[in-house]
Amino acid sequence: MDDEPAIVARNLRKSYGGVAAVDGVDLTVRRGEVFALLGPNGAGKTTTVEILEGYRRRDAGEVSVLGTDPARADAAWRARIGIVLQSTGEFEDLTVREVVHHFAGFYPAPYPPDDVIAQVGLAGKANARTHGLSGGQRRRLDVALGIIGRPELLFLDEPTTGFDPEARVEFWDLIRGLIALGTTIVLTTHYLDEAEALADRIAVIAGGRVAAVASPADLGGRRNAPATVAWRSPEGEPRSEQTATPTALVAELSARLGGEIPGLTVTRPTLEDVYLTMIGSGGRA
Repeated sequence: MDDEPAIVARNLRKSYGGVAAVDGVDLTVRRGEVFALLGPNGAGKTTTVEILEGYRRRDAGEVSVLGTDPARADAAWRARIGIVLQSTGEFEDLTVREVVHHFAGFYPAPYPPDDVIAQVGLAGKANARTHGLSGGQRRRLDVALGIIGRPELLFLDEPTTGFDPEARVEFWDLIRGLIALGTTIVLTTHYLDEAEALADRIAVIAGGRVAAVASPADLGGRRNAPATVAWRSPEGEPRSEQTATPTALVAELSARLGGEIPGLTVTRPTLEDVYLTMIGSGGRA
């Protein structure tokens, strides 16, 4: 696998009407990783991704995606990119097989369409008209169209919006299958558990800037953050204490309370906790 990063962006800038939507974004995405972009609405993540995809012109900065500037990319470069938008389009009167075969014709060396249909879990619906698909099945069709061209890099935009919990977990398994093939994935999502389940690294964007980039476990110093130990006193009153050594505190409480510690919980900051802190600071952290 090429050691060159899949994506490098330096000092990326884009303004609309004098308002900076992207205000000096720096990103590096390694080949073969899942890189998640988190941020509130209006943070600049959609504009950033559209610039990386070659659909929007930047005002300033340097960008390289698979070794090419997207602003000057040709059809050969686009064939190496897969994009799964929030809605790919409607093909009401076509079957799943017809749609996937049609899109395969846009690429020089696509995957066999029927193999892709099976890979996304739609083999049993191959001859079904798309208007009869459920929401989760339509999303699987969107992914089939995004991967049919054997992309080296796949952009996933809010892939499980509207899914029920079971469908989301099934979709995550599908994405893990793509990861196993070595596909580099850029994921934008509002679901923090999705980012934690799938991403190797997360970038939080707020106020048009990158607030932090780290693994889900390390984002915002989670791994080394003090733990909160909570318990109930012998009188039943709630007690809690923050500590960098929770095991020692639990041992001390156990000795003090005669073994069992009523209502014991040990927690560290969640991904949601650190994410809300970052976007609350306007992304300038």
